[in-house]
Amino acid sequence: MSFLAIALAGLVLGSACFAVFVLLLPSRYHPDEYTLGDPSRPGVRSKTSVQVLVLGDIGRSPRTQYHAISIAKHGGRVDLIGYRESDPHPNLLSDPLVNIIAIPPPPGILRTESRALFLVFGPLKVLWQVWSLWLILGYRTHPARWLLVQNPPSIPTLAIAYAICLLRDTHLLIDWHNFGWSVLALRLGARHPLVRIAKWYEYAFGGLASANFTVTDAMARVLREEHHVRTPILTLHDRPPAQFQPLSATARASFLRRLPETSGQADAILAGRTRLLVSSTSWTADEDFSLLLSALATYSTTGSPPILAIITGKGPQKAHYLAQIAALRSQKQLARATVLTAWLSTPDYAALLGAADLGVSLHTSSSGVDFPMKVVDMFGAGLPVLGWGGYEAWAELVHEGRNGRAFASAAELAAALVELFGKAAEGERELGRLREGAVREGRRRWDDEWGPVAGRVLGLCD
Repeated sequence: MSFLAIALAGLVLGSACFAVFVLLLPSRYHPDEYTLGDPSRPGVRSKTSVQVLVLGDIGRSPRTQYHAISIAKHGGRVDLIGYRESDPHPNLLSDPLVNIIAIPPPPGILRTESRALFLVFGPLKVLWQVWSLWLILGYRTHPARWLLVQNPPSIPTLAIAYAICLLRDTHLLIDWHNFGWSVLALRLGARHPLVRIAKWYEYAFGGLASANFTVTDAMARVLREEHHVRTPILTLHDRPPAQFQPLSATARASFLRRLPETSGQADAILAGRTRLLVSSTSWTADEDFSLLLSALATYSTTGSPPILAIITGKGPQKAHYLAQIAALRSQKQLARATVLTAWLSTPDYAALLGAADLGVSLHTSSSGVDFPMKVVDMFGAGLPVLGWGGYEAWAELVHEGRNGRAFASAAELAAALVELFGKAAEGERELGRLREGAVREGRRRWDDEWGPVAGRVLGLCD
């Protein structure tokens, strides 16, 4: 066979391969394609289309769910993409403008808390996630005008999202809840090479997004001043949605008698003989629950009223702390504190906050500039907060002595509990002042915050 024939054959084969490659690329966004994509509802139109992505459990990602609800509420079509491990918000399940798409979870063998095994299985898990996200964002969903990505997790989410945006002519929005590299540093150490690479990677993609939302002004400042992100950065504070409200005395009594965790002590709580304390957690390394347990043990040595502490949430370190609680009980160090764990529906969780006497946040902030959403939910329910306040962003929404109090140690937390619960008249007055401040702070709601910031960027609000 002559050289010319070989060259022609190679050219034809190469052209065919290139044509197949082009044909298999994800389809591109067109402005007139705003339909729901549901054959049973032809011609139904929306104001815009948004893919909302979280590489985590949708049901345990409240801010991401609130984004999706707000977009649909203002007439936008939403593809909400994430893991389906717990029930999403009921509004998402009933809204015809919202389509929930589940990411297949990685095989169980790839999930580990071991640092040594993480270095082996971590890259394999990332490859699984890359393939899953590529198929969903590129082929299982219609092209969208916007792709809103929760960060963290950053790897591989930001890279895949940016590649899809380039191919589909979609605009990338990053919703910064924290810095992913700082969470990774809790596991590997701040000086680990992978942490340094993750830090560079994360801020690089921040500069490639069409816009960035941050949960605090402090986070926006870090992106802008320390890491020179030049694309728009807008602070979108977490605010409580409508379901978090203070309870009337009648509603509080009814709820306490209905909820299994409180029904046996409802009369004592209503009479003030037992105090109801609530905390919410994802049971991760940035929340040290030994602080609360140590404080409750110290509190139990005083003559203060008994505490019923209910801890809600799911997460990887739950078993570790349950073992600590059991050990303290067996040693009779929680004589005046009962600690229960629960996983509640959104309505019951909101009611529990409204029924409680005091909330506790143990979020320590891996970055120093994020803010725990649980605190604003507590404010929405009119619940004052004691929280670990040793990071910059704490003071943006918690005002010392007005709607909450900060502590820096278990001893300080125990002293605050004794002051508020153990000193009858004086403690009641202080708790009342803090509750009034929480109610004031909770008056600004998610819709009030979302519309002028995210709603305006998406073209859904003036």
